[in-house]
Amino acid sequence: MADSSSGSVSIDMETLSPTGKEHVVKTCRGSVSVTVYGDQDKPALVTYPDLAVNYMSCFQGLFFCPEACSLLLHNFCIYHICPPGHELGAAAISPDDPVLSVDDLADQIAEVLNYFGLGAVMCMGVTAGAYILTLFAMKYRQRVLGLILVSPLCTAPSWTEWFYNKVMSNLLYFYGMCAMVKELLLKRYFSKEVRGSAHVPESDIVQACRRLLDERQSVNIWRFLEAINRRPDLSEGLRKLHCRSLIFVGENSPFHYDAVHLISKMDRGYSALVEVQACGSMVTEEQPHAMLIPIEYFLTGFGLYRPTLSVSPRSPLSPCCISPELLSPESMGLKLKPIKTRKVGV
Repeated sequence: MADSSSGSVSIDMETLSPTGKEHVVKTCRGSVSVTVYGDQDKPALVTYPDLAVNYMSCFQGLFFCPEACSLLLHNFCIYHICPPGHELGAAAISPDDPVLSVDDLADQIAEVLNYFGLGAVMCMGVTAGAYILTLFAMKYRQRVLGLILVSPLCTAPSWTEWFYNKVMSNLLYFYGMCAMVKELLLKRYFSKEVRGSAHVPESDIVQACRRLLDERQSVNIWRFLEAINRRPDLSEGLRKLHCRSLIFVGENSPFHYDAVHLISKMDRGYSALVEVQACGSMVTEEQPHAMLIPIEYFLTGFGLYRPTLSVSPRSPLSPCCISPELLSPESMGLKLKPIKTRKVGV
């Protein structure tokens, strides 16, 4: 249904998300898709995905598991923001439209919050999306309560990453979403264990992601990649970023160094790092259960977490504050690969 007074279009997505609704919000820098889940009277949690994926392929593993439903969907209204042209069924962005910078993408988020009438929000981003949300938090400090960052970027691209991205950019530009681009992206997201080998089939999450990549418009991915490959270093401003931050990183993520560097530059009293072993960059899909107890501890410290009366029997959720020493697979009561918690501050 079009809303001429707001300049925005709201589209029901019942076939894709039974309780979510997609809003196409017009901003000064183009339209952006936002899918909203939950009661909009609840506190807001904003998400931003990595390159070439959207909320369905980047956050579904986390948000659709029973424990996360108790922890997140029960307590927050979720606003899944897609990079321009990354939403399901997106058309190719016109070549006449300027390529947005990372600053433009961060400013778009502020316009989205204004459209929904949101004040300060919690933010969760993965890799490139984590960079955009970190930049947003640095530019709009009063709009961010806290950051949950997964395998985040924070420095300018190294020569290796820059070259890697340029190869992928040229392939996208000239050949589209070809097999080589898909393989490069899957290596970016997932560990070797789930990508499989000649003797071991790739996992279901990798197969699902591969199918979703086939649906992406290559020119739209190219535009986001160009912005990320020109990103500035955020290191100098991180010390002044006083919102509390929880950083996850897969041990086998190609961006592991960036996550460790980011936490080293943040105020030690406001940040903590959780390293997930045998996992790639997209912890939200590969090992989502490893995120639940650290997130609960993080949110309880904010006073934002309101436990539900009915939780999954597998879930160790409780209204009490959880000490960092409890962030282990044994204490979680879950069958997980080991988690290394690097505590930075309290």
